[in-house]
Amino acid sequence: MAYSPRLKEEYKSRVINALTDEFGYKNVMQVPKLERIVVSRGVGAAVADKKLIDYSVDEFTKITGQKAVATMSKKDVANFKLRKGMPIGVKVTLRGERMYEFLDRLVTSALPRVRDFNGIKATGFDGRGNYSLGITEQIIFPEIDIDKVKKIEGMNITFITSATTDKEAKSLLQELGLPFKKN
Repeated sequence: MAYSPRLKEEYKSRVINALTDEFGYKNVMQVPKLERIVVSRGVGAAVADKKLIDYSVDEFTKITGQKAVATMSKKDVANFKLRKGMPIGVKVTLRGERMYEFLDRLVTSALPRVRDFNGIKATGFDGRGNYSLGITEQIIFPEIDIDKVKKIEGMNITFITSATTDKEAKSLLQELGLPFKKN
């Protein structure tokens, strides 16, 4: 039998039924699903020190289980001594099984390690069913060795869903285990 992530099985068995009951979908294909997760970080100091990009790529590769790519600048900015084509960020796009594995690790082991954690804000929706979350420290992930960290940096995590409204997307992400604050 082939391996399947825990959250993927939970989505198929429980989440689809819960969302169908809540929103009254007539077809299983109408139920929103998580399409991809994009983890990214801007490394502005990489203009002066190129090794910072390599450190960030290594960290993201450890955290997500997939090779990260450096993002390049699109234009020259003289005030920042930035030239077109210089690496200034890192990103990883997760789909399929790696996406569900990352979400599972984020919800069960990383977010509970945040100091004074009482849920994530529900204000990060964009109006089209996507949610963005900012994390201030990469050391909340158990894959990162604190002794080898050069600098504490944050990251942006964006959840792209097939939902058409923010209400549907929030219900989907809550069912998948994201702990939103109770307002």
